[in-house]
Amino acid sequence: MKIDKKNFLIELKHYVVITIALFTMSLGWTAFLIPNHLLGGGVSGIAALIYWATNGFISTGISVFVINAILLLIALKIIGFGFGIKTAYSIVVVSLFMSLLQHYITDPIMAGTMQPFVTDHFLAAILGGGLAGLSIGVAFTQGGSTGGTDIVAMIVNKFFNISQGRTILFCDVIIIGTSFFIVHSIESLIYSFVVMAVCSYCIDLVLTGNKQSVQAFIFTSKPEEVADRITNEMHRGVTLIKGTGWYTKREGDILMVVAHKRESQYLMRIIKEEDPEAFMTMNTVMGAYGKGFEHLPMKTKKK
Repeated sequence: MKIDKKNFLIELKHYVVITIALFTMSLGWTAFLIPNHLLGGGVSGIAALIYWATNGFISTGISVFVINAILLLIALKIIGFGFGIKTAYSIVVVSLFMSLLQHYITDPIMAGTMQPFVTDHFLAAILGGGLAGLSIGVAFTQGGSTGGTDIVAMIVNKFFNISQGRTILFCDVIIIGTSFFIVHSIESLIYSFVVMAVCSYCIDLVLTGNKQSVQAFIFTSKPEEVADRITNEMHRGVTLIKGTGWYTKREGDILMVVAHKRESQYLMRIIKEEDPEAFMTMNTVMGAYGKGFEHLPMKTKKK
């Protein structure tokens, strides 16, 4: 079988990006969160609890691997193989990275010799939660997944009408709440919820940042030139609307364009180069669905 070189390079890039992201996530946990007795959610949070409860005897990497392996086997039995090779790869890699990094970044309370990178809990929560969230978001964009509570949410959703997001949130709150009975610190408990909030925000920032769209209305005396450049250079559709300026009582053409937010600067440059006197309004839209954007999220019933 002949392997398509282009597809092979694309897949290789995905695995490289996933690997770097998982290393960064593991660094956030082992360097900032665990040494300061802070938690996020998911299986990594459960693994940290086991690590503290056993006084450092069971490393987080081993717990992450074992728990995810059990969840995968249960999920395979209940909902079939719907995860893909990248999920299994991600679970193995993050387990190895957490075990390796924890070997060098030890917890001083667990009789280690190396001090944590940051001792201030608030700073550790921001840095650790931010690194973990951004890394998970990047891994998601490449088709990877760290498994864990995502698998639990899929299983629950199969039997009950409960959204996956609500299930994951419920699991994370229980995991973080349990830390009080092990760490016995209200301060650590509160900062752990800060970690959860920062992590969730960073994941959303990565996943939705590139998908945000803008809608622009362009009032210009050169509508054809501007529309041609937007169509040919940005490959975006342009809608021409006839309008009348009430103050001048003159008819004119209005261009309406929907584009990704990251393309807004390019759009403004085109307008400025073609017609420096043009007037433009730009708004962020809740969602853009159709050709060139996202697919419609709702499912249709088969007749």
